[in-house]
Amino acid sequence: MSRYVFRFCPRCATRLVSRDDHGSPRPTCPSCGYIHYRNPAPAAGVILMRGPEVLLVRRRFEPRAGAWCLPAGFLEYGESPERCAVRELREETGLKARLTGLFGVYAGFDDPRVRAVLVLYTAERIAGRLKPGDDALSAKYFPLTRLPRAIAFAAHRQALRELSPGAVR
Repeated sequence: MSRYVFRFCPRCATRLVSRDDHGSPRPTCPSCGYIHYRNPAPAAGVILMRGPEVLLVRRRFEPRAGAWCLPAGFLEYGESPERCAVRELREETGLKARLTGLFGVYAGFDDPRVRAVLVLYTAERIAGRLKPGDDALSAKYFPLTRLPRAIAFAAHRQALRELSPGAVR
């Protein structure tokens, strides 16, 4: 993971110093008190089934271009996880869906851009025609017993294992 180091305060441009913040050293501004926290980025996605098959998308862009993943992405500012999940599904697959429940919440540690917290929902298709969006090479349903070998992220592999124990390495 690339590690961006903040050296100057984004509020007042004073050089940051390392200070203890409840037991953790954090870049802190000695002038205005700003503390830089490296928090994970929230992401949301959908598990959409068609009988015994699950919908996956093949990534067009790095990281892990060419690998498969669940339709998911990062929340926009002011967006709820539910709205993000439905939006990402539509953008990546052309399908509209209604969320039917919370499937699980996962820590994403293997995305080189950022640490993530992934919220996955179950959903049912309500409209649309399956076609890959501009950030997907393809979108396809796979039998749970014959998933592709290259699943992009560990959190997606974990969710797919929970969906069908023994199906994902």
